[in-house]
Order: sequence, then C-alpha cells, then structure tokens
Amino acid sequence: MSRIVVLGGAESGIGAAVLAKVKGFDVFLSDNGTIKEDYARTLREWDIPFEQGGHTPGNILNADEVVKSPGIPSTAPMVRALAEQGTHIVSEIEFASRYDKAKKICITGSNGKTTTTSLIHYLLKEAGLNVGLGGNIGKSYAMQVATEQHDYYVLEISSFQLDDTYDFRPDIAIITNITPDHLDRYDHKMENYVRAKFKIVRNLRPEDCFIFDSDDSITIEHLSKIVLKAKMLPFTQEKKDLPQGAWLDGNRIVVRYEQSDSEIYLNELALGGKHNVYNSMAAALAAKASGIDDEVIRNSLKSFSPIEHRLEPVLSIRDVMYINDSKATNVDSAWYALECQTRPVVWIVGGTDKGNDYSVLNELVREKVKAIVCLGVDNSKIHAAFEGIVGAGNIVDTKSAEEAVQTSSRLASPGDVVLLSPCCASFDLFQNYEDRGKQFKNAVRKL
Repeated sequence: MSRIVVLGGAESGIGAAVLAKVKGFDVFLSDNGTIKEDYARTLREWDIPFEQGGHTPGNILNADEVVKSPGIPSTAPMVRALAEQGTHIVSEIEFASRYDKAKKICITGSNGKTTTTSLIHYLLKEAGLNVGLGGNIGKSYAMQVATEQHDYYVLEISSFQLDDTYDFRPDIAIITNITPDHLDRYDHKMENYVRAKFKIVRNLRPEDCFIFDSDDSITIEHLSKIVLKAKMLPFTQEKKDLPQGAWLDGNRIVVRYEQSDSEIYLNELALGGKHNVYNSMAAALAAKASGIDDEVIRNSLKSFSPIEHRLEPVLSIRDVMYINDSKATNVDSAWYALECQTRPVVWIVGGTDKGNDYSVLNELVREKVKAIVCLGVDNSKIHAAFEGIVGAGNIVDTKSAEEAVQTSSRLASPGDVVLLSPCCASFDLFQNYEDRGKQFKNAVRKL
C-alpha cells in the first residue's frame, strides 16, 4: 500500500487526506501549527492519523508521495528535506484531478478570479448543470471528488496551487490578468510569478479553450513566447470584431464563439465598474464554450449577486455608504475599487505589505480620496505614499476594525463612501481577509 503524507491541516489538506483515504492509501497528515477543531474532527471521523504543532521526520520522510498545502512555501525545512531525497510533491489540485473525470473550468489571475469563478458557477447552475465550486474558494476540490459527484467543476486556482501541478488539465482555462502580487514567494521575480500562472494552460489540447484578457500586456507578452494548441478566446475593451472572443461595442458586450454571436447590454449587468465588464466577458465566454443558451447567459449576468468581501455594499448610514472590499489584498484590486467610486471616499487601507508600489494609485487618490484611515501594525509606507496628496492631517492610524470604522464615520460627510479596500494581506491584525471583512461589517452595524 502506497503511503501518502499530507502537509497542512486546513481546507485543502483535509480534503486531500480524505480523498487519499477513500482511494485506499496509507495516509498521514502533519501540520506545523494548530489544526482547527472542526478539521481535526473530520480527520478523526475518517480514521486518519495526524499530528499538529510540529513535523516528525520519521512520519513524513517515508512517504511515497506528499500532498503539500498551497500556504506552505517550498523553502520550508520539511519541504526542502523531502525535495532533497527526491520525494514527489504535488498540490491538492494535482492529486484530486487524477480521480476526477468531470469537465473543469479553471480560473487564475491576480485580480477578478473570485468574481469570475463565482459568476461562471452561477451561470452553470442557472443552466441546470450539476456543478461543484472549489479550489481557492468554497469547499476543497479533493473533498468534493472524494464525497460528491459532479459533472462540472468551476475552480479558482491561485499561483500557489499551480506551483506543484504537473499533469493537471482544465477543459477551459482562464487567466483574468496578471499584475505584481505574492512576489515574496517568487524570489521577487515577476517572471517566476507569471510562469506559475501560466501552468494552468500547459496541458491544454486542441479541443480545450484558453480565455484571456488581450488588453493585459503581461499576459500577451508571455503568450508570445509559448505555443498553445487550445482554442484562443480573448476578451477586450480596446479592440473590436474579433474572429472569436468577447469585445465592447458601444454600450454592449458582443460574445462570439464558433459561428454564434450574442450580446449583453452593459446597463443590464448586475456588477458595475470597468473591471466587472472584463469579468463578465470571461464568464460569458466560458458559459458559451460550455454550450449554455444565450438567454440563460444574459439573464444570469443580470441577476447575479455580488460576492462577500468583494466591493460588497454593507449599509448606508446617514447617507454614507460603507463598502467591504476586504478581498482587495493587492494594489491592483484597490485600484479597481477606487476607480469605480463616484462619490468622495474615506479609504480604509493597510495590513501586511507584500512589497507594494503605491505610486500607481496616486492619480485616483488625488481625484477620489478625501481621507485615509490606516488599519495595520506598520503604516509608514502608506503615510509616505499619500501624505503629500491628501495631507498628513487626513491620514489616521487605527489598530482594529471597530476603531477604523468609528474614525471613518467621523471623517465622512453625507454623500461620501467609506471603502475598506486594504491593498494588503490581513495577517498582522486578522486571521484572513474574511475575518477582516466580517469584523468591518459588524463594526458598521454597531454605528
């Protein structure tokens, strides 16, 4: 019996361990930190041995194969020890795909991937298909392969999840865009990060589809260096009348796949903002390539509800709208959030800086932001970047979601927007971006 060791006891690792158990492997899970009680309970229910609070080499180095959770870097000592002795290390996505015959629509990108993934999942459900949602969103893909039966999966996949893939192949692959992010995991080299994203397309066959933003210069530059056999389906707001793909024609999106054109009017889209036009184009192309009826696509793009923590309206209090965009963990996401605001903004920003260059936001901050509320342990870079634009007196430091919301409420006037769009990771003050968004919403409700 082959031995599978799973490193990491969160959503991804637990799913991989259960799938390994279902497939008859001798399985062991190890987490260097503390495993949440509900995850530990799942392991006990499935009779999977595990350890937490440290890795025991004798339990791990004898593995035939290791499934590594995406949050663990390749530089971690145990991962290095495994690599040095030649143990094969794969991601949960790679492992689960071996046992899955469903059609897979897989989405990666620096920004917009959660919205695009959620839109496509909604479109397929509205079309009556049996579809699972997973990857970097929702329930672990491996857990669903182990315990459920779907005809389709819509998977949001991060660069970390793609890092340890080899034979994984989507039927439809989407790259929403590529901007600098997570460079601390890629030796601070943009090329390494771009190559990680493009692993999503490397096994595509001629009958598969690649959907991409042809306005994104980094994507196009890398695409010019590689050979792809798949059907190419670009989406654009800058060009028109493509042989296949989606484009903007006045006040409507035109979607062309094979011999069929369909159109969606911008004023009918449930999601506003230039970035959501791109997301809607990508989703419509994926749906059309999956054989979904034009009318279902149109109606679904009209009726979709915004996802939690992504430009999510919370409440309007004394004519001040509070918006939760906690998922904006990089500069580009915050750029989109600011770009689509039409009212003066009190901007809540800050957290764990991932090597951000804030200068790309200068013009938007000058145009839209009246005050900045910093929500982080170290806010020096934010002060240095924006004091010259909004004035030192209009930048305030806070150390909790409640303090940030109360401070923003004092700085805002009727007709303003208080926008939590942090630009940074959340790990200095919060468990994750969801925790940050929930604490923000609770603080708003207490006002």
